[in-house]
Amino acid sequence: MPTQIRPQGIRAQSDARPPTTLLDGGMGRELERRGAPFRQPEWSALALSLAPESVRDIHLDYIKAGATVITVNSYAVTPYHLGAKFFSEGEQLIETAAKLAFEAVQESKKLISVTSTASAAPIIAPVKIAGCLPPLFGSYRPDLFDPKQAPVIARPLLAAQIDYVDIWLVETQSSIIEATTWQQLITEFTENENKATPKPIWIAFTLDDSQLDIADNSSDANPVNTPTLRSGETVAEAVRAMMALDVTAILFNCSQPEVMDSALQVAKAIVNEAGGTQQLGVYANAFASKQVHKQANAQLRQIRTDTTPEHYLKWATLWQASGADIIGGCCGIGVEHIALLAQHIKDTP
Repeated sequence: MPTQIRPQGIRAQSDARPPTTLLDGGMGRELERRGAPFRQPEWSALALSLAPESVRDIHLDYIKAGATVITVNSYAVTPYHLGAKFFSEGEQLIETAAKLAFEAVQESKKLISVTSTASAAPIIAPVKIAGCLPPLFGSYRPDLFDPKQAPVIARPLLAAQIDYVDIWLVETQSSIIEATTWQQLITEFTENENKATPKPIWIAFTLDDSQLDIADNSSDANPVNTPTLRSGETVAEAVRAMMALDVTAILFNCSQPEVMDSALQVAKAIVNEAGGTQQLGVYANAFASKQVHKQANAQLRQIRTDTTPEHYLKWATLWQASGADIIGGCCGIGVEHIALLAQHIKDTP
């Protein structure tokens, strides 16, 4: 059953805080927490075929919590997770994922209309759908990236989502070449499909957080002097490369909260210095420290006990102060986290 959370999509006009777009949180661990089908290696893709209603319910709960961008559950629909099944059933599963997000948005409009009254004169934040474009050869593995094989895997992800999504969200990119290839593939696909209006492209990089040595239940962290991607390339190099491609937003995701602010500050300085228009964003994970694996989903990783909604809000407030225009959550950050963020971080109207 979906968590019952009071809708937060209605904002008061008197709220003068700087606007920030609020993303949803993680899907896979939320499915696991609710007892939905969830296992390795299929990860969050398993529920698309066995319990699609659970995916739709989670989308809807994130919207009720206050998220104004929800992400299609297509992250695990790749050969890495599905093997040969991807080539026979992948595009159908991806379209199912996109439809579930679309259905959740439509249902949320009905709920908002019920809660609205003429006397309250509410401002209703529109909910957008981000099409998830994941790492094509496994998370956290820049060494496995194959640009020659990338178009074969990428095409079903683009074709099955394009009619349902408002934004392309390229997630958990470990290297510049991964992100650059995705941007090129999106551009080529859009041109070939004769889509009149290209969709905004958001690129999210995962950062090297292996240098952290954080005790569980601790808010302390070793400082990160030079933030880098998991490939070893610097955040500064990645930001400049994405600005050269004129992407709409540059984000940092699927890394521990402690490494995000330094990356955000580097990005902000570069964008400001160049007079760029790129938005910046953060959505961290809640993976426990001292579990450095080469692959994010090679096994189920433990979740930190100190990443409570209240603690995550402190990080989010810091990111907002450092210039984040977009804030949400990744693995282990759930509906309760987003609900609390919605009470303190205003969405873009």
